[in-house]
Amino acid sequence: MGFMSHWYQMAMQNPYDTLWTGVGFLGQAIFGVRFLIQWLKSEQEGRSVIPIAFWYCSLIGGIASFSYVIHQQAWPLIIGQGMPLPIYARNIWLIHRERGTRTA
Repeated sequence: MGFMSHWYQMAMQNPYDTLWTGVGFLGQAIFGVRFLIQWLKSEQEGRSVIPIAFWYCSLIGGIASFSYVIHQQAWPLIIGQGMPLPIYARNIWLIHRERGTRTA
């Protein structure tokens, strides 16, 4: 049996696990895109910058990955994925607060 037919058969037997694996991959993909965003913005500006999209990708990707590791009950990874989430949220809040004081 080929790889794809084996994968399809496993997915059909365990659709719930396949869904959670998709959540894990999606979280890692969103989290990984943040580096591309930061790199492109820094190249555009000619200096090192961290755009707000970086923090949104960090938060959204981190939440998806955190949800996945909770489902997997991977306790060491739960700590590693969960601890930075408040930092990402706070950075977004600080940026929005700073933008609000500049317009007022």
